[in-house]
Amino acid sequence: MTEENLDDSAAPLVEHLIELRQRLIRAMIAVSVVFVIAFIFADQIFQILVIPYERAAGEDQNLTLIFTAPQEYFFAQLKIALFTALFVAFPVIASQIYKFMAPGLYKNERQAFAPFLVATPILFLMGAMLVFFVVMPLAMTFFLSMQVDSGEGRATIELLPKVSEYLGLIMTLIFAFGLVFQMPVVITLLARAGLVSEKGLKDKRKYAVVLTFVAAAVLTPPDPISQLGLAVPSLLLYELSIFATRLIEQKRQEQEAAEQSA
Repeated sequence: MTEENLDDSAAPLVEHLIELRQRLIRAMIAVSVVFVIAFIFADQIFQILVIPYERAAGEDQNLTLIFTAPQEYFFAQLKIALFTALFVAFPVIASQIYKFMAPGLYKNERQAFAPFLVATPILFLMGAMLVFFVVMPLAMTFFLSMQVDSGEGRATIELLPKVSEYLGLIMTLIFAFGLVFQMPVVITLLARAGLVSEKGLKDKRKYAVVLTFVAAAVLTPPDPISQLGLAVPSLLLYELSIFATRLIEQKRQEQEAAEQSA
């Protein structure tokens, strides 16, 4: 290869790297702006995250959350700000990734990819809402049921959760459910690429059930409410993915039949 050809091949690479840097900078600016705003309102955001605990304990109860290290609540506020920034700025991050990839896609590929760009944050939000309104209140009810009232010859056992531990629990559940709810998007993309089929997904259903409960045991606290709360929707999403794959295969067969008859 001549020196001139090397220069021509290097030029597009440099342009792509420059564009990638610009996209990353824009995404980081969005995350940074939301992070600063979220840190200012970290106390209010934490009060929202405590609502599932309040629903489990009863609105008439005065809840107490503690921190045992001087810096603990400050770092908790940083986690809240980062969590909120990634959650709120995700559409900007996803759009920047799409705009970077779009020039390399055909028109029909861009049209096929666009719905998944919309579905991804919606499905993540659905997973987060399931945690907030169903799984977390049920889990906290389960944990609160382990308290023991004082009595003759009995010690009082009372739940006094640490700020960092409660925050870590609800954030872990939200991210776990949000990621699991991306299953239809991932499997549908694989089906469009021809890497999975309806028959293959059905044949592997029994393995999916086992892996689902293993993942639920790893990603959630060791209580049956959280584990079932993640496992059951995951299996339903797997069945939804099978249905979506069937539709994709039917559409592909119709297109092939139309091309052959033309």
